[in-house]
Amino acid sequence: MRSVRKAPGELDEERLVRLVARGDRAAFDELYRRTAPWMAVRLRRRCADEQIVAEVMQETYLAVWRAAGAFAGASVGGTAVGWLWTIAARRLVDAFRRRAHHAEPPPAAASVGAAPGAEEEVLAATVGGDVGDALRTLAPELRQVLQALVLDGLSVRETSVLLGLPEGTVKTRARRARIAMRRALT
Repeated sequence: MRSVRKAPGELDEERLVRLVARGDRAAFDELYRRTAPWMAVRLRRRCADEQIVAEVMQETYLAVWRAAGAFAGASVGGTAVGWLWTIAARRLVDAFRRRAHHAEPPPAAASVGAAPGAEEEVLAATVGGDVGDALRTLAPELRQVLQALVLDGLSVRETSVLLGLPEGTVKTRARRARIAMRRALT
């Protein structure tokens, strides 16, 4: 039986990454089209400097093009979107570190508006049920730390740099967030 090749627009993100690993430019273009808008929003929520956001986006997609073959995917419980965000978050931390060595710290993260942002909508779709409800009831500063540590997989040091907080504050907020989550889930 002959397999029919689907157009890139009909494939899921994991399959697109696998095609990118083989050098498929159309798959890369489709992956970028799908993921760049929400990634830019997430990065802007963490950094108000458009130049840094643009650099991080470029570095992220260059890394995706070069390292798509290293993506393990569902075989290790990961997702393509999660893998992309991990790369972007680490590139953002690297950009903050580079800037810290050469100049003043980057501008503070953009303030959270009254209307729910795209990140909250993605979070609601990703983390549902009781855990999602409990996470959304956390104070914004606690949720931010918990998202960076748990959902984004950053270390305490990386979270500290990303959020512009001392490491001790990150640890304290993470502990408070975990306690609040336990209470909300019992």
